[in-house]
Amino acid sequence: MACVVQKFGGTSVGSIDRIRNVARRVKAEVDAGNQVVVVVSAMSGVTNQLVEYCAQIAPLCDQKEYDSVVATGEQVTSGLLAIALQELGIPARSWLGWQLPLRSDDAHGKARILSVETAELRARLDAGEVAVVAGFQGLGPDGRVTTLGRGGSDTSAVAMAAALDALRCDIYTDVDGVYTTDPRIVAKARKLDKITYEEMFELASLGAKVLQTRSVEMAMKYRVRLQVLSSFEDVPGTLVCDEDEIVERQLVSGIAYSRDEARITLVKVADRPGVAAAIFGPLADANVNVDMIVQNVSEDGSTTDLTFTVGKADLNRAIKVLEDQRGTLHFERLVPDSNVVKVSVIGVGMRSHAGVAQTMFRTLAERGINILVISTSEIKVSVLIAEEYTELALRALHSAYGLDAG
Repeated sequence: MACVVQKFGGTSVGSIDRIRNVARRVKAEVDAGNQVVVVVSAMSGVTNQLVEYCAQIAPLCDQKEYDSVVATGEQVTSGLLAIALQELGIPARSWLGWQLPLRSDDAHGKARILSVETAELRARLDAGEVAVVAGFQGLGPDGRVTTLGRGGSDTSAVAMAAALDALRCDIYTDVDGVYTTDPRIVAKARKLDKITYEEMFELASLGAKVLQTRSVEMAMKYRVRLQVLSSFEDVPGTLVCDEDEIVERQLVSGIAYSRDEARITLVKVADRPGVAAAIFGPLADANVNVDMIVQNVSEDGSTTDLTFTVGKADLNRAIKVLEDQRGTLHFERLVPDSNVVKVSVIGVGMRSHAGVAQTMFRTLAERGINILVISTSEIKVSVLIAEEYTELALRALHSAYGLDAG
């Protein structure tokens, strides 16, 4: 019998009626003759409430106790779904992360999965039982419950699929697949039948919210075939798979955007060896992640303006770190800007075709949109622009690369 892993997000299990609906979907997979492992998130809004409880008692609380609190949301959902399946006549039991166990490191609040022990789980599956696994949680080396960070249930599901050598991992959510861009902004966005792991990873890391980045990274590593589906509509979804499964590859598969960016410009920094290390070293020590970087050297070559981006949530911390280093760095002034957005075009077809970046730059220039920073990789081109041009840029680029539906 083939094993299928199904993952249901918070909106999919957001009420008792929706949990019953999930149970019916699971039953359909069982009736098709498959062994089924279901991974569930907490009911929508529950994790946020649990996080808020912790913050009200202690804004900087013990992370081990924080994990103990926030992991309970998935425990409730897994138990309720197991009950709903039993009511449909399906043998089922719930499993918590520590009961499998799903072993993780000790980075509480953002733990990484080390291994999944499946001997007992396989025996139960072979006996015809459906396993309902609480996502987002694991067991640390000290025997304490850990959580995997927001969106960690996706990662739990992919880890289960990899450990069980599952036929596929179905991710059920409130959208019906992966689109060429955000359909809320671009009405002509198209749903993709298939997308490569690499493209999905770039989309996820550059702002698309459909799948969690670490889950795509793990799927790519272990070649787990992912399918993104709607919990609320019986329509085909999007398959995330190897490049060789896609017969006709697009030059550009999708356009992502992220509003979570902020720009910092250091004006008139001394242009000498070691200055970049003096700037970015302290930021790294403060756990501030730097993304795009551009440098403009003055005419006399003695000073430079250095512009880079950080996460919007890290902007104030980054400013403080740099101001504390002013005496060492000797910059004239620091100019922050949080009203920016990063727009990226992604496609494995870029490897064998020239002119992708030129099309992007020309299209934005024709709309009077100024590019602030540029970065590229083998299958993506990203630009930073003023936030007010987000919708215009997305629609224009979507048309320019021939992605419009109809």
